[in-house]
Amino acid sequence: MQLIRKEGLGIPGLESRGKVDYLVFPGLAATGAVRHLFTTRLGGVSKGHLGSMNVSYTRGDEKENVDENYRRIAEIMDCSTADFVCTHQTHTANIRIVDYADAGKGVVCPTDYQDVDGLVTNCKGLVLTAFFADCVPLFFLDPVREVIGLCHSGWRGTVAGIGGKAVEVMSKHFGCRREDVLAAIGPSICQDCYEVSEDVAQRFAEKFRITGDMGKANHILKTAEGYGKKGKYLLDLWQANRQVLLDAGVLPEHIEVTDLCTCCNSEWLFSHRASEGKRGNLGAFIKLL
Repeated sequence: MQLIRKEGLGIPGLESRGKVDYLVFPGLAATGAVRHLFTTRLGGVSKGHLGSMNVSYTRGDEKENVDENYRRIAEIMDCSTADFVCTHQTHTANIRIVDYADAGKGVVCPTDYQDVDGLVTNCKGLVLTAFFADCVPLFFLDPVREVIGLCHSGWRGTVAGIGGKAVEVMSKHFGCRREDVLAAIGPSICQDCYEVSEDVAQRFAEKFRITGDMGKANHILKTAEGYGKKGKYLLDLWQANRQVLLDAGVLPEHIEVTDLCTCCNSEWLFSHRASEGKRGNLGAFIKLL
């Protein structure tokens, strides 16, 4: 991914003004069809363990701080804060098709839906928005049909195949051809940092048809015994989501995969595991131009 620093976004009287660090995928950016970004924790006005670019109203932050953080993101996205439409994340695999009637939901007005971890739209200017602090952001673009999607994929969403369900919605409702879809797998917790229990590992073994010793002969799971933790496994959400997308018909050359771990870089990216839950939320944003 590419790091970009945007200058001059602050307003007088607020700290941390003038520089917002964010990440983009070069492949998505090169299409010229979308504007997108993934925030770091730098460049906002939130305080303490929420510092500084927290984009969630549900983490105990002051509303005016989150409002200002959104204003800064809106300037980068070349939009109004009334153009954002947010997920209502509960680790489901539910996808909601949104349109201009949903503009502002989750930022300037409440959402009137629940249990939505993925959004899809063909409405230009509407900014799809989702939240992260170790789970996987999934970005989608069909530049032919001009359709975008954004998903929050934790282990539950991944094993339920939320990425594939987003592709299915794009195909069924907007006529997207799967071979036209571009996808990007964003910063999240890496395999070396993501220890899971045997019951979670077993669900992934069943999902991805892993046979034999599920901790040795595959790239999605590996045993954590080398770390002195018998019965524990290390899970690669990046590769698991990549496989979900391949199984959904996305071409391998159309998938960008990050190499940035939120837990390894917790001074720069919010991580639930690294902070033991004392953290803000990162944001993923995408809109059609």
